[in-house]
Amino acid sequence: MAQTLEEFAHVAHELLTAQPGAAGREQVRAALERVLVDDAFVERHLGPDNDSPRKLLYEDADLGFCIFAHVYSGARGSRPHDHGPSWAIYGQARGTTEMTDWEVIEAAQGDRPGKVKPARTYDLNPGEAHLYNEGDVHSPSRVAETRLIRIEGINMEGVGRSTYEAAS
Repeated sequence: MAQTLEEFAHVAHELLTAQPGAAGREQVRAALERVLVDDAFVERHLGPDNDSPRKLLYEDADLGFCIFAHVYSGARGSRPHDHGPSWAIYGQARGTTEMTDWEVIEAAQGDRPGKVKPARTYDLNPGEAHLYNEGDVHSPSRVAETRLIRIEGINMEGVGRSTYEAAS
């Protein structure tokens, strides 16, 4: 049976309330994987009528977490980044994202970017979701259109975070 966005958001809220921290987030990640293979859910929120690179679907009034739909057409990549004071769960619905996790070898200081080195690279395929806790540095790369659901611990719009560059 297809799950609605409201039902999924309620499940996420209950999981994060019962187990704040990484354990609850991991359960939300697993719950997200179940909706990523729900064709009706994906079609409703990531279908052809949605071409937005960042569309807010839900913001939890009590806990502050947000659920976004992301649609990227064509190739796209990001520099190594974290989510500042927050965590994020990336859930792949369509296409493949190559994700690189980075090890911080020198912390960012003010305006000076931190230095990182690649720790591992892997594909995020349809139906898969990955949790990035506070401070986890990662970078996505896409060679074709992708559609994903991302959950942020807080709405990161306008929130400052450190910058990183690959060490030579």
